[in-house]
Amino acid sequence: MTVRRWSASLGRELRLLDDASWEVRDGEHWVVLGPNGAGKTTLMHLAGAMSQPSSGTVEVLGARLGTVDVRALRERIGFVDARLARSLRGHLTGLQTVMTGAFNTIILQVRRLTDEHEQRARALMALVSAGELEDRRFEDCSQGERQRLLLARALMADPSLLLLDEPAAGLDLPGREGLLGALATLARDRPALPTVTVTHHLEEIAPSTTHALLLRGGRVLAAGPIDDVLTTARVSETFGLAVDVRGAHGRWSAAVRH
Repeated sequence: MTVRRWSASLGRELRLLDDASWEVRDGEHWVVLGPNGAGKTTLMHLAGAMSQPSSGTVEVLGARLGTVDVRALRERIGFVDARLARSLRGHLTGLQTVMTGAFNTIILQVRRLTDEHEQRARALMALVSAGELEDRRFEDCSQGERQRLLLARALMADPSLLLLDEPAAGLDLPGREGLLGALATLARDRPALPTVTVTHHLEEIAPSTTHALLLRGGRVLAAGPIDDVLTTARVSETFGLAVDVRGAHGRWSAAVRH
């Protein structure tokens, strides 16, 4: 698949993704890594059925984009990104925030909600270690607490695919580790649910991650099992910087080579 966009400022067409090929299967947990402008957000918008390729084909959950009702398709996809956090009503409690995900809206649809929805919301909050946030207003939660609530919210409609666009951005160390722990718990309790997480930093990769995709300049440099992809040579090429990559017990780090 290829994605092009006309740039008025440059007076030419830009290729945001160039002949990219990628497949995510049930039970796989992917991380997408690359520098700014690599094409990560474009790839996520395709996976989330929010845009279409300029050429080639994209199939999401067995449906080919351009031939299906994308609104119905999006209801099967859980999505967490910074834009969503800014859109939600800050006065809602943690429980109410999670329940907005039942119908994938930012408004709490009280008349449509049932006791079953409330029970499911509480169970999901417990799953991501956010049970203590039930009565706290969303705007009063820390960044890490908000991200865990958004993760629970994304699971309310029982999605078939979960996409997370830089979920650890702006988190402090406790917030990041709490989020990564929640993702590991989710992978354990929902092993068949495929997940895709975009990040810039290897330290933000959850220990449950099974596969990695490296992007640079709109091109896929490598994709496959995480131990095969996250090598010193490949990560250095991806970011255009000589780094040493280390991995142990499912956690990863990169340091500039001196």
